[in-house]
Amino acid sequence: MPEKRTIKKARRRARRGQSPSTQAGEFVREEIRHVREGKHGARSAKQAIAIGLSKARRAGVKLPPPPGGKGRARPSRRRPSARRSRAIQRALRREKHSSVSHAALARQAHRVAVRRGPWKRHEAAMKAVRTKGPAVRKAAARKAAKTRARHDR
Repeated sequence: MPEKRTIKKARRRARRGQSPSTQAGEFVREEIRHVREGKHGARSAKQAIAIGLSKARRAGVKLPPPPGGKGRARPSRRRPSARRSRAIQRALRREKHSSVSHAALARQAHRVAVRRGPWKRHEAAMKAVRTKGPAVRKAAARKAAKTRARHDR
């Protein structure tokens, strides 16, 4: 069950007319926080993200169904049995907590970006330039220069 503040934030984003993926981001953040706090673990960053997206779908965020499989657009609302639910909880508690470290999330984001291709990366960069504003843009340029200098060594 998602926390009240997460649902509140997601609803606020929906009212502002932000995209479903932006609304779902709140649930993913909550899940990452849970893993970091030690509430349970995750096998990978991808799994933690998937759990967050699943929670978002259950909370009513209009996300498309997960890719692959024979899933319906709107699955039936049957809950897993108490026994299965407990088994899932126990299995997740045994998983590692480093799966959502800063580095692990960065690796996952990089993998996804590479798979999308150079044109999508370029589009994302151009959108960032448009929406950042001069101060943040200057800071980003400084950071990029620093990274380039580090890699040139």
